[in-house]
Amino acid sequence: MLNYYYKDEISSFVQKSAEEIIGQITLSNQFDATRNQNKSWELQIRSLKDILRGYQGTIFFEFSIPRMGKRVDVILIIQDIVFVVEYKVGESNYLSYNLEQVWDYALDLKNFHAPSHNSLLVPVLVATEALESFIEIGTTSHNDNLLLPIRTNNSGLNEVIKTTISFFGEKKNLIEGKLFSQGRYSPTPTIVEAAVSLYNDHTVDEITRNDAEAKNLTATTTSIAQIIKEAKNESKKVICFVTGVPGAGKTLVGLKVATTHLEEKNGNASVYLSGNAPLVAILQEALARDKVKNEREKGNKITKGKAKAGVKAFIQIIHHYRDAYLADPNPPYDHIAIFDEAQRAWNKEQTVKFMKQKKGQTDFDYSEPEFLISCLDRHEDWAVVVCLVGGGQEINTGEAGISEWLEAINKRFKYWEVYISPNLTDSEYAAETSINQLKNKTKVKFDSDLHLAVSMRSFRAENLSLLVKNILDLDIEKARQTFSNLSPKYPIVLTRDLTKAKKWLQEKARGSERYGIVVSSQAQRLKPYAIDVKSPMNPVHWFLNDKDDVRSSYFMEDVATEFHVQGLELDWACVAWDGDLRYSEKGWQTFSFVGKKWQHIRKEERKKYLINAYRVLLTRARQGMVIVIPEGSNEDHTRKSDFYDSTYNYLKRVGIPFL
Repeated sequence: MLNYYYKDEISSFVQKSAEEIIGQITLSNQFDATRNQNKSWELQIRSLKDILRGYQGTIFFEFSIPRMGKRVDVILIIQDIVFVVEYKVGESNYLSYNLEQVWDYALDLKNFHAPSHNSLLVPVLVATEALESFIEIGTTSHNDNLLLPIRTNNSGLNEVIKTTISFFGEKKNLIEGKLFSQGRYSPTPTIVEAAVSLYNDHTVDEITRNDAEAKNLTATTTSIAQIIKEAKNESKKVICFVTGVPGAGKTLVGLKVATTHLEEKNGNASVYLSGNAPLVAILQEALARDKVKNEREKGNKITKGKAKAGVKAFIQIIHHYRDAYLADPNPPYDHIAIFDEAQRAWNKEQTVKFMKQKKGQTDFDYSEPEFLISCLDRHEDWAVVVCLVGGGQEINTGEAGISEWLEAINKRFKYWEVYISPNLTDSEYAAETSINQLKNKTKVKFDSDLHLAVSMRSFRAENLSLLVKNILDLDIEKARQTFSNLSPKYPIVLTRDLTKAKKWLQEKARGSERYGIVVSSQAQRLKPYAIDVKSPMNPVHWFLNDKDDVRSSYFMEDVATEFHVQGLELDWACVAWDGDLRYSEKGWQTFSFVGKKWQHIRKEERKKYLINAYRVLLTRARQGMVIVIPEGSNEDHTRKSDFYDSTYNYLKRVGIPFL
């Protein structure tokens, strides 16, 4: 259910005084209304009272969009048309970011608000002092009853309403205002949006879907909260493993637990840890930027450095945390540690090698999971470790998989209680043997609430991860079936032309929806297409900066690899597929480009990393993707056509249409 500061029937609204309406809005406003805000409302009200005489319908002021943490100035429902109106009082230009803002509001309603799914939505930007209006009715290839934003000055809004009704014809199916405001709102935020909302004291329920089709994230966070409470009350040490399909919300669960326990005063402070440096950098930067913006809006001065220092207290890179407690023998500040992407922690060989070469620790004898648990084990009373686990996502040398954690408990920490998602026994986690061994040594409890079964990343296609699994498993019949089920809601297209792919992304993306090119870190022969995986890129700029910044994903000049994008998402993605992974009837052929030629990857572990890299790339897009497989060139021995043709033909056989 959405809320608002003011709602009325249009016929009643036009009869009331502006003062009465402003009074009702101000009473609903949880913040002190400024003088400028009151003047803006007064201008809008007086103008709308004149414009709306004779119309029937409903008007809302300050209609909330919880996922974005903002409010639409005005929503007008006239017949079955929803006008989403954003005023820029005193503005004489139609600025691009203001157009994006009102389009984003309409997109949010269209995607996540049930009564808006089938309604005609018309985003309108009112620059009150603009000299001209541009009242053009425009649609997109999405064909989902969401118009292109209309630009008008204050006097032109009446013409916008009349023209729209005339263009689409009068309708008899009226949208009831009460049902509109009480309709189910089921957003699926990006991880950045979610982190910002949770840090600002929102709940998981407020910012995510909780419908019957999705596994309720609240069930998982509630289960973990109960485990933490029990551990504290009974002075015991517990480790729990949360599983989930790609995009199911594991990171969101971790952030929720971390933000719930920000304060040390209760003696249960927590820290969110990830080995994913780009993810941590992006979350820290996003939270710091938001903190600065919010404080400045309140009239408080704060530097981004100071804001980021506060954020770093609860979001850290695992390796920094590890190094801090190498030097400090005391128990950690935190009693609760959440390890995101726990399957990526280093095995003993990799950790010992790193500690010896980089840290001068010649007597270090732990795997990374062993040492991290040992840090929390220093507490004399209680501690909780939460491991968030993704299956089939190990993408780098030395990443141990989840069995390393289980073996660490079995070897050194048998007195810790273990809570396990039943799905951890699935083959993709390669942990069943370790679990069986552990059950004989310590207290193991299975909890079905610790598994997140449905992808929340793609609100259009929960089965995207299943399709990618089918494709990479070379199960073409299942892939065809899965694709036919999801393709009506989630467009996937195939092309051999990068220019066409870029145009497709730009045409599909609306408002501030983010798009970009993602490639395998082994894709070294895409250079002829101006794609250089070795070229330095900053993931913070790529994921957070706006369309006017050449370093952002929007420019499609810098590309991101699996290391940059794991744990994050785009709205629309271009996956550029090189000759490092090639389809064959006998299975995937894996290659690494060394010197001047491709060389077969022989080690099974490295083969797995490369296939998992493509698993990550193919599950990044929330709304749709284009896959580019170049035609190659037989004049270049490193880009022969047959390096690419077999993969292209395989994906065509799956049923993916050609662009």
